[in-house]
Amino acid sequence: EVVKPGAGHLSKMSEAKIIDGKKTAATIRGEVKEAVEEMKQKHNVIPGLATVLVGSRRDSATYVRFKKKAAKEVGFHSVDVTLPDTVSQEDLIKEVKKLADDKKVHGILVQLPLPKHIDEATVLAAIPDDKDVDGFSAFNIGNLCLKGGIPPLAIPCTPAGCVELIQRHQIETKGKTAVVLGRSNIVGMPMAHLLNSMDATVTVCHSRTQNIADHVKRADIVVAAIGKAEFVKGEWLKPGAVVIDVGINSVDDATKKRGYRLVGDCHFESCKKVASWITPVPGGVGPMTIAMLLRNTVGLARHHTGLPRQPLRASRSFKDVKDAQKEIGAGADVEKKEK
Repeated sequence: EVVKPGAGHLSKMSEAKIIDGKKTAATIRGEVKEAVEEMKQKHNVIPGLATVLVGSRRDSATYVRFKKKAAKEVGFHSVDVTLPDTVSQEDLIKEVKKLADDKKVHGILVQLPLPKHIDEATVLAAIPDDKDVDGFSAFNIGNLCLKGGIPPLAIPCTPAGCVELIQRHQIETKGKTAVVLGRSNIVGMPMAHLLNSMDATVTVCHSRTQNIADHVKRADIVVAAIGKAEFVKGEWLKPGAVVIDVGINSVDDATKKRGYRLVGDCHFESCKKVASWITPVPGGVGPMTIAMLLRNTVGLARHHTGLPRQPLRASRSFKDVKDAQKEIGAGADVEKKEK
C-alpha cells in the first residue's frame, strides 16, 4: 500500500509511524554482502574501498572506524590511509593519486573536514569521477541534476539513504509538496534534485529564508538538514506530513551518563504527534548513510568490471539489475525517466 503523506488530519490518539533506519540499513548491508559474494565468485573481483583520514578529530576518527567496520562485514577489500594534520596539501593529493592508480580500489573517501590549511575542493577534485564514492564530483552531481542523459556513477550517500527510506516505506512523492531545509552540497542540494526527479514539487529553505514555518506548514514531506537542534516544531507541520530528519545535534542532558543526548533538527516529541511517518535520531537517516556508501562502492566496482549498474530505487537487490534497466531504459536511473 502506497502511503500518501499529508492526507488529512490525524486523530488525537494517533502518532507517527517510525521509519526504522537501522532495520533498513541492515537489509541493504545484507544485499551488498550478497553482491560482493556474487562478484567474487563469478568475476573474481572484490569491491575495494579506500578511506583517507587526516588528523585526529574524534568525530572524524569515529566515522571512519564505523565505515571500516561496515566494509569488513560485507567483505570489501579495504585500504586505510591515516595522515597527521600537519600534512601538506601536495602530499595529501599524492596519496589520493596513489589510490586512484590502485586497481584494487574502486571507491575513494576523503573524510571531511580537512585541516584549515588544505583546500577541500582541490583535494576532492583529485579523486577520479569513477572512484568518487561520495558522489560529490561535478561530473556526478551534474549528471544527477540533468534530466535524461548519463546517470551519475554514485549519488551522495545521505540523500540516497533518504530516498531509500521513502521508497522502501512506499511513501508517495508524485504530486506532493516537499520542503528541504538546508542547501548544502552534501545533503540539501542533491536531496532537492532527487525529490524533484520523483515528481515532488520542491521548495528549498535556508538561513536567509523568511518565515520558514509557513513553508513547512504546506509540506507533505519535510526533509530537515539545517543543523539546528530541534528547530522544526510539531505545530509547524501539516497533519499527516512525512518527516525525514537528517540532523544530528548534541544537547545538554544531566540525566545521561555522557552529560548530553543526541537530537535531530526536528522536535521529535511534538512532531510525532502530527506527522504520519518520522525518522528518529539516532537510528533514522544516520545508519543509512554508511549503508549507501557500501552500495555506492559495489556500484563503482561493477562499473570498473563492465557490469550493468544498479539504478537507485529500481531494484531491491543487485540480482535483478538487467530487468530493472529494461523497465526504465538502458542505463538510466529512475530519476532519469522523461516526464
